[in-house]
Amino acid sequence: MARESKWILKEPADQSKVSRLATEVGIDRVLAELLVKRGVETFEQARRFFRPSLDQLYDPFLMKDMDVAVERLRRAVTSREKILVYGDYDVDGTTAVSLVYSFLKDYTPNLDFYIPDRNDEGYGVSQKGIDWAADNGFTLIITLDCGIKAIEKTRYAASRGIDMIICDHHLPDDELPAAVAVLDPKRTDCSYPFDDLSGCGVGFKLVQAYSQRYGIPFENLIPLLDYLVVSIASDLVSIVDENRTLAHFGLKQLNENPRAGLLAMVNLSKLELGHITIDDIVFKIGPRINAAGRMETGRLSVELLTATGFEQAMTIGERINDNNNERKSIDREITQDAIRMVQEGKCLSWKNATIVYDPNWNKGVVGIVASRLVEAFYKPTIVLTRSNGYVTGSARSIQGFDLYEAIESCAPLLENFGGHVYAAGLTLREENLAEFSERIDKYIGEHITPEMLTPVLSLDARLDFSRITPKFFRILKQFQPFGPGNSNPVFLTENVYDGGNGRKVGAGGVHMKLDLIQESQPYHQIPAIAFNMSDFFDYIKAGNPFDVCYSIVENYYRGNATIQLRVRDLHEREEMI
Repeated sequence: MARESKWILKEPADQSKVSRLATEVGIDRVLAELLVKRGVETFEQARRFFRPSLDQLYDPFLMKDMDVAVERLRRAVTSREKILVYGDYDVDGTTAVSLVYSFLKDYTPNLDFYIPDRNDEGYGVSQKGIDWAADNGFTLIITLDCGIKAIEKTRYAASRGIDMIICDHHLPDDELPAAVAVLDPKRTDCSYPFDDLSGCGVGFKLVQAYSQRYGIPFENLIPLLDYLVVSIASDLVSIVDENRTLAHFGLKQLNENPRAGLLAMVNLSKLELGHITIDDIVFKIGPRINAAGRMETGRLSVELLTATGFEQAMTIGERINDNNNERKSIDREITQDAIRMVQEGKCLSWKNATIVYDPNWNKGVVGIVASRLVEAFYKPTIVLTRSNGYVTGSARSIQGFDLYEAIESCAPLLENFGGHVYAAGLTLREENLAEFSERIDKYIGEHITPEMLTPVLSLDARLDFSRITPKFFRILKQFQPFGPGNSNPVFLTENVYDGGNGRKVGAGGVHMKLDLIQESQPYHQIPAIAFNMSDFFDYIKAGNPFDVCYSIVENYYRGNATIQLRVRDLHEREEMI
């Protein structure tokens, strides 16, 4: 299984800046160091960091084509054209569709939404979707979280009398679709100051611009921000700059006054309002919304997210929750099959990459299974199944290795592929499968380094347990929302042991609950949870010392909030003689 990770302590920040900031703000030096490493060096910068404001949002008209998009949308609304809001079937796509649809329905009755079928149509703009729009009299399609590469489909839509406004956040090719407007902050000719918006974020900028141009109060948009934080968290875009502000206020909306569909998801996830974090969205709410598109139809997610009554939302939510339970069961079963295949040498490749194929696997979960196999074997991984007469699947990479580039090197053997450095999708003919597996394994072997094959955990700072006080944690919490670009800090404490009450928990006893004590501070005990680390239990239970790296979290249970360490990794420590 996955090999032991290497721990690397980040380079210390400029200590004169750390001292000055610690004094100005009145905080612990460790916290000041974390801020300086995030580019926060002055009292004013700290104030802006800790107190985000919606005034910090950028003018949406800085985005290329925004003025054209707003003008075309206005014309459609005022002339009562039929508008179709079209989006991908994942969380980002369905929240984006829900956001734009919910906004526009207050201004036009001639509106519908369309989510392509994962199995029948696949990702992105489909000919079937365009035909449906044309046959039903739609003359404007707004695409969300897709469309940036839909060059032929945009031409086809035009041939059927349909204009398109494309809202996407994926990397464009050199040629852009000939749409009325192409909103994508990653366009090379776009001067928008922040290019890592989610697909839903680009949709939000469109409705923000429309509101700004036509006198709709910004306050009307605030209820839409719960959609936005769900997309930001689930799509793993960076939570810095504009995304940090949007996520901050989105979490506020989600915790204080969520729409009916998200409240149903909160209840079904057994979460409590007022205590929902980015992690709760990533691990509980997002996967449930995703499950509809994986197991049934992404349209169900939009019906949930746009439901106006709680009773209706709960009915749809329970159906989606059942989808998620089914997804978990199938994902577990396929993961076990795939691991067994690798262990028995029945996979297509195992030398430099893990490549497994079974024509009967469910297409909707192969991406999740690929991620599980990366955890298990720590190699670039491709999981393939059969759909619509083709071999199709998902790829996941390891830190530092560009798997998209590896797949691109095999382009002549592929029917279709797309994605980015660490995650991609691909489709090929079965007769090309053996050659593809051989060629990509060879490419990976020539380009991967031994260093890449060792998992690396980046540590922010050493920390003595005695510094973890209520005040320290109160300030650390204000670093939230955590996510890519603003990760929950990982601390290192050396030479610790369990106080004696450690136990295995969870189904099958795969997790551990511990009460940790630092050798040098025997009277300061702190509770910890270590997920999927019960292999270490006998060593720890015997009273042996170890080094631990962890994040500090709030454990909220039955109305009580306590500080808890979430163990990220631990290494056995040799006894000093």
